Amino acid sequence: MKKLTALLFFCLIIPLTFGFKQDTPGPVQLDWQTHFKGKADARSPFFALTSMTWQYSYESTVYRNRVVIKLKNEVSVDKGRSWVKWDKIKDPQVSADLLHHEQGHADIQNILFMEAERVLKNRTYSVNNYKAQISQLANEISNYFDTMQRNYDDETEHGSNHKMQARWNQIIMDKTEESRAASLADSAK
Repeated sequence: MKKLTALLFFCLIIPLTFGFKQDTPGPVQLDWQTHFKGKADARSPFFALTSMTWQYSYESTVYRNRVVIKLKNEVSVDKGRSWVKWDKIKDPQVSADLLHHEQGHADIQNILFMEAERVLKNRTYSVNNYKAQISQLANEISNYFDTMQRNYDDETEHGSNHKMQARWNQIIMDKTEESRAASLADSAK
């Protein structure tokens, strides 16, 4: 069973678009039938692939030599690019373990959402180059969470190392709470 759950892959796709999106209140709760509609890659050694996106856009106003942005921010599962090899996860426990691990990726993506919301909105930007500053910050956030996603897979051995999976479950829970607390503190200012 460990070997089966080890064959998991997470693909993070982070398109930075300028289409306005609705804010997401919390992490999406993954399920096989709803979120994994893509055609499985027969050449892939993995049993599932979750493709997630982060999209942000903003409107800006310069007022009294200060830039104010109105941010639109969204994370989502790209259902058409996410897939599962149904013939490889017939055992209910393997399926549950694999989906639980995948849920960790969605939860990390939700932390990205909260941090992007907090960091991008609460910065002071230069009137002369705020677009470049916002883009740079967004890229830094994206890179940080892309690395976190890879570390999650590497350290948990794609969910097969149950001790490390439990450790990462706690890390994700702690980081979620830290992001919520930081957001509340920022909004209280």
